[in-house]
Amino acid sequence: MLKSRPAAEPRVVGAALAGALALAMLGLGIVAWLGEWHLGADSAVYRAGALTLLKGEPLYTREALTTLPPWVLLPFTYTPAAAPLFLPLAIVPAGLTWGVVGALSLVCLSVVISVVARACGAPLIRWWVLPLATAGALALEPVWKTIFLGQINLILMALIVLDVLVLSARGSRWAGVLIGISAAIKLTPLIFVPHLFFTGRWKDGLRALGTFVVLEAVMFAVIPGDAVRFWTESATDPSRVGSVHWIFNQSLNGLVNRASELAPWSLTVAVAIAAVLAVPAVWLVVRLHRRGDPVGALLVTAFYGLLLSPVSWSHHWVWTVPLLVLLVIRRSWVPAAGVAVLFASGVIMFVPNGGETEFGWGLGWSLLGNVYVLTAAIAITGLAVRELRRGSAQVAAVAAK
Repeated sequence: MLKSRPAAEPRVVGAALAGALALAMLGLGIVAWLGEWHLGADSAVYRAGALTLLKGEPLYTREALTTLPPWVLLPFTYTPAAAPLFLPLAIVPAGLTWGVVGALSLVCLSVVISVVARACGAPLIRWWVLPLATAGALALEPVWKTIFLGQINLILMALIVLDVLVLSARGSRWAGVLIGISAAIKLTPLIFVPHLFFTGRWKDGLRALGTFVVLEAVMFAVIPGDAVRFWTESATDPSRVGSVHWIFNQSLNGLVNRASELAPWSLTVAVAIAAVLAVPAVWLVVRLHRRGDPVGALLVTAFYGLLLSPVSWSHHWVWTVPLLVLLVIRRSWVPAAGVAVLFASGVIMFVPNGGETEFGWGLGWSLLGNVYVLTAAIAITGLAVRELRRGSAQVAAVAAK
């Protein structure tokens, strides 16, 4: 008599196949290394930052770091604490860095899909779901662009998801630490510190903030000159990250700068809009969390953070992946299809852009050129209105009894 397979076995098979995708990515990276392909400019910057720290050279300079490959001319825009956290890349050959970061990114992509699915109440028990979802996510513009550039967006997202949906949910004494580490690499994850506060997890929020502060404070002792230069100059210098009005900056600041043709008051207006949008966003986060929807609450914070950040490149929008997981599990097929089509189509890549092109768009191109921003802002507002109506209907129903 045949015995049924344990429920855990299909998950192991699925995880193994998802791991095989990461190994394939590493194999492609080896091919790129041996073929001397110029891929992963951002991953080259991470490695260069670590090597620059070891050499004792300045991180924040107007000239290209001496540790960069000759085909990369990008500045190091990350925090001082990021440099030592990138040290493992220093032992990786320059040409192989892209493959290593890409492989780790695919592992993190699978982790996010699995953790979010479980948090939504749908453990991945069918062996083909996880590898298929991981491979399918590569069709999304933010995801494939993250891989192509050698960015760490998927890695940071995995740290945040694990922190909020696993460690914090279990009451771990380590909850908040991963968010603090993420913010110590890239400032934008700081948005998840108030997320913890607003959802009543004060200890976790303080632990995240403390981790961030400690890591950055250490760098004032290790590289005081660079630390001071970053926090007084580089952190607020938009020229180090590129043109803020470029179409691929899908943030409120990017939208306003494109509409105003780089008027000096653009950032102020963008912050004002974000402040207004914060009201429904925070209310929605609190309401969803209290209703037992931690994934929904987390996603509202993530997408609000993308709108709020002065610069949110299109490849930062990898939070589309857990959003799709949530929508599919809840069988919200129409929204899921809309999100998939929007981000898989790469529509913003087909809108005229570059130089001052964005200043002459007109209404039609402006709607397409700001589509990520507009979609997120409308979705947050619309969800808040829906929740408000639902709450009013429940109150009326109770009063009628």
